[in-house]
Amino acid sequence: MVSTYQVQGMTCGHCVNAVSTEIGAIEGVTDVQVDLAAGRVTVTSEKPLSEDAVRAAVDEAGYELAGA
Repeated sequence: MVSTYQVQGMTCGHCVNAVSTEIGAIEGVTDVQVDLAAGRVTVTSEKPLSEDAVRAAVDEAGYELAGA
């Protein structure tokens, strides 16, 4: 299952690492790819993820989920 999210506020490699780490910790996530220039995060998971779980992970990293 692949889902794409827009994340606001990412500006550097540290941002990418923080978002990747937090989303990667969600149960069932197998891969996280961040396109810093586009502000897009593509998440591969074993099952559909709840947007609330992704939003909470992005928030924990210090950024804002703009939408799915």
